[in-house]
Amino acid sequence: MAAFQSTPTNISFSNYLQSLSETPRRLRKRMLATWTPEQELNQVRLRSGADMMRKLHWYDLIALGIGGMLGVGVFVTTGPVALKISGPSVFISYAIAGIAALFSSLCYTEFSVQIPVAGGAFSYLRVTFGEFIGYFAGANILMEYVLSNAAVARSFTEYLCHAAGENPSSWRVEVDGVAEGYNMLDFPAVALILLLTLCLCHSTKESSILNLVMTVFHVIFFGFIIIVGFYKGSAKNLVEPGGLAPFGVKGVLDGAAIVYFSYIGYDSVSTMAEEIQNPAKSLPVGILGSVLIVTGLYCLMALSLCLLVPFNMIDKDASFSVAFGKIGWKWASNVVGAGASLGIVASLLVAMLGQARYLCVIGRARLVPPWLAKVNPSTGTPFNATLFLGLCTASIALFTELSVILEIISISTLLVFYMVANALIYRRYVVMSHNPPSQTLLFLFLLSSSAIGFSMSWKLDEQWRALPVFGGFMVAITAFFQYMVPSICQPDEAWSVPFMPWPAVTSIFLNVFLMTTLKAISFQSHHVFDTTCSSKEHWRVESGEWRG
Repeated sequence: MAAFQSTPTNISFSNYLQSLSETPRRLRKRMLATWTPEQELNQVRLRSGADMMRKLHWYDLIALGIGGMLGVGVFVTTGPVALKISGPSVFISYAIAGIAALFSSLCYTEFSVQIPVAGGAFSYLRVTFGEFIGYFAGANILMEYVLSNAAVARSFTEYLCHAAGENPSSWRVEVDGVAEGYNMLDFPAVALILLLTLCLCHSTKESSILNLVMTVFHVIFFGFIIIVGFYKGSAKNLVEPGGLAPFGVKGVLDGAAIVYFSYIGYDSVSTMAEEIQNPAKSLPVGILGSVLIVTGLYCLMALSLCLLVPFNMIDKDASFSVAFGKIGWKWASNVVGAGASLGIVASLLVAMLGQARYLCVIGRARLVPPWLAKVNPSTGTPFNATLFLGLCTASIALFTELSVILEIISISTLLVFYMVANALIYRRYVVMSHNPPSQTLLFLFLLSSSAIGFSMSWKLDEQWRALPVFGGFMVAITAFFQYMVPSICQPDEAWSVPFMPWPAVTSIFLNVFLMTTLKAISFQSHHVFDTTCSSKEHWRVESGEWRG
């Protein structure tokens, strides 16, 4: 970089060429540079200027996890999946998806206990694989949060209108001369985002209490639907017509791939690591406990719907409201709208809580302007990051329908989950056990390749020929890897994933499988975004931007 520090008159063409020739070496050095957990916990965290306040307990984390997951997903996906994909066995699809979420949450839990910083997946990947992979994951995480939060805020307007018995268009302002999909200004969504932003800027603990209250009422609302379904429903609807699984095992598993996205949100809990009084004990309870509770609620909700009406009579757009109407409780459709609105507010609060902490830690790494990393000393919150992302989310929610890019959000989430599972295996068997990286990298490559082969065979309906081959190969290489590559056990006082590498391997396979269920155009759009981010990182490393 010496040539760039000289005055312009002293720069020669040979110096420029020499500096240019050194760019690949500098890129490799920066891209693969890793930080130790101790540096993340001490040296890097000091860049925020003040510490976040440790006021949260294990029950706060459970409430945050439940609030983050119990949005409107179960109301949106259960009906269409039961009607066209899984039939009455949709509750089994939810159970399988819950198990998949549990495997991914196990990987997050071990990382969050051993590296208790607010950066979540960004910090885990940066410590394990280096700065570029961390930046890549951080960009995907922030895109997923901002876009999904904007979409969720707009859906709040729709469900609130349904609760009031009005048309959502009456609460939005149509602008002439603007392309369709961008011409309906949603001011209620903007107001909700700004209100939650102010709340999050003020206090994390008070925001957690607000979420706890909303989550309790939301769970009570779920309980009301479940009790009515079991009381008014009939077990005959589970087997007529066509039996419990009219679309076969493939329908059950395909349904699980779709309803899995209702579980997204538990990863926000890991970003609260710097605000928990006892992270080593509270984080496993908060993350895993919330996933298990939500799995039970989702399964019971799906089962209650299929008890109320035969699966072929379920309405794909307003499944629960129409089901209540069929038993003579038409007033309950308004209750469903009100309950869903409450769930949206809680899930949006938790997601906005998580996105600000991600950006704060990315700012500490100097991958974005460092003023975004500052923590307000009086409130103990990442004030700048919270306010900045709140304004970005509100701007997008104001005019963008987002229906075209919703699957891009899913790809970003699944990709990060996939990367965290890979990072856990690499950290266990290479970083901590001091084994040569080549064995583990080869295993991860073969595992991902066979998972892709299995998933594509399933999607192309070639399961009876190729599935046993790919499935058997994954099991064989995992068993061989476990036997041949030793792993140092974790200290007794540190929580760790049991039976490694099997849980992480299962998470890798399931996330690959779920990504292949998405549309090809979503991958093309996502590739454009990732290429842009990679180019930005190349330019930032070369110029030394934001380095302090």
